[in-house]
Amino acid sequence: MIRCLVVDDEPLALHILEDYIRKIPFLTLIKATTNPIEALSLVQNGEADLVFLDVQMPELTGIQFLKIANGKAKVILTTAYSEYALEGYELDVVDYLLKPIAFDRFYKSVQKAQSIINPSTTPVPAAALPEPTQKDLLSDFIFVKTEHKIQKVYLHDILFIEGLKDYISIFTPTERIITLQIMKKMEDALPEKHFIRVHKSYIVALNKIDSIERSRIWIKDKIIPVGDTYRDNFFKIIDAKNI
Repeated sequence: MIRCLVVDDEPLALHILEDYIRKIPFLTLIKATTNPIEALSLVQNGEADLVFLDVQMPELTGIQFLKIANGKAKVILTTAYSEYALEGYELDVVDYLLKPIAFDRFYKSVQKAQSIINPSTTPVPAAALPEPTQKDLLSDFIFVKTEHKIQKVYLHDILFIEGLKDYISIFTPTERIITLQIMKKMEDALPEKHFIRVHKSYIVALNKIDSIERSRIWIKDKIIPVGDTYRDNFFKIIDAKNI
């Protein structure tokens, strides 16, 4: 078992990572805390093997935490800002997860940590995990920042996502959620098995597609174009699902 510690000044972020850790059989959660000083004490006392560490915290930044901890536990950085990645890798972090963090990306990261912490242990391949049930899918979600709040969005509710310069719109059957975000970051956060980029301005949920005609996708009453850059990959995936 790998003993995990989660450190983040946002309680919502803590909740997501706690949920993800409980889904992985070779991880055990020691503590989830908003207090980096408390977390540092646990690391220095040898009580954690792996730390999920937010970069931007008011009392002690993640980078400062790393320098003080001095390698006493392996660290996976978590943040909404990619500019800290280089400095993190220079301090020998295991991985760097950009928020919002999708479960499949999280799992790849902890597999990497497992191979470092327990090199004699054969990592469990993702394909060997049980197929998610509908109940499991209901717990898969992301948090996005809107103008006045941080909003939970269940992945099974997403119809498609539209990019608008520095903003994106997430469309569900009941609402349109606008968040300051870039398409590439959102694309990386979504599970590849269920979402696909079909245009520079669109990501669609595969199971929400009603029909396809030439290079146009129908989802409800919305017509979404398939861009030239994405066409071959899109139809390859669609062909693989044909019966």
